[in-house]
Amino acid sequence: MSAAFETVAALVRARAGIVLGADKAYMLDTRLGGLMRSEGIAGLDALAAKLRAPGSERLAAAVTEALTTNESFFFRDGKPFEHLKRLLPRIVAVRGAGQRLRVLSAACSTGQEAYSVAMVADSLGLLPRLEVLGTDLSGEVVRRAREGTYSQFEVQRGLPVQMLVKHFRQEGGQWRVSQALRAAARFEMGNLLADLRPLGMFDVIFCRNVLIYFDAPTKSRVLAALADRLAPDGVLYLGGAETVLGLTDRFTMVEGERGVYALAPRMALAG
Repeated sequence: MSAAFETVAALVRARAGIVLGADKAYMLDTRLGGLMRSEGIAGLDALAAKLRAPGSERLAAAVTEALTTNESFFFRDGKPFEHLKRLLPRIVAVRGAGQRLRVLSAACSTGQEAYSVAMVADSLGLLPRLEVLGTDLSGEVVRRAREGTYSQFEVQRGLPVQMLVKHFRQEGGQWRVSQALRAAARFEMGNLLADLRPLGMFDVIFCRNVLIYFDAPTKSRVLAALADRLAPDGVLYLGGAETVLGLTDRFTMVEGERGVYALAPRMALAG
C-alpha cells in the first residue's frame, strides 16, 4: 500500500472505526475524486500531505464522510420490523402510562429506518409515545433525514403502497414524509465511537449493517457502549450478516430470531 493510502486509511479508522483494506484502494479514487477537485487538490499524495498538516480538521471530516457508506431503504430486510411490531406492545405493557418509547437508529443514513420504525408505531397506535433518535457521521445525510424527502426510486424500495399513501405527500417528483412522522423522529450527527451516555437510555436500538465495517476490537467496544444504553428488557437489532459471537457476553440472541439480541440475563438483572 502507498503511504498516501495508509494515511487516509488510518484517518478513517481513527475517526469512524472503518477498516479500509488494500482491496478497497479503488474507493479512494471513486469517492474522493469530487472532493479533491472541489478543494483543488491534485491527487492522493497531495491530499495525504494536507491531512498530515496542522489545521486539517475540516478536510479530515469531509474525507471521512465521503468514505462512509450510506445505504438505506424503507423496512430493510423486513423481519426486524415484523419483530418490532410484536415487541412494542410488550414493552408498553410494562411501562408507565406517560413514559416515552425511545428508539435509537444508529448510522441512520437518510432516515428510512427511523421513519419505518415510526410507521410501525403508528400502526399500533403508539406514535404519540414514540421518540426515534437517528444518528449518523454524515452531516449531509442527517440534513436529508430531517427534511424527510425522497425520490420515486427511494419510496419504491421496500415501502408498501398503502404506507406511501398514508404517510407521504407528493411534492413535484419527490415524496415528503408526513409531519406526524417527522415530529416523532429526531436526527443528529453522532459517532458510535464517541461517548454515547449523553443520548440517554433506549427501549430499542437499531445498529444494522454497521459492525461489518469495523475490526473485532471496535465491534466489541461499540457493542459494550450499546449495552450500556439499552433498557434491561430492550432489544438490539443487528444486520442479518452480523453477530455478537466472540465479541461480547453482554448480549444473547433472541431464540428463533435472526439478528435480534437481548441483554444477557446477568446484565438484565444488573440493570
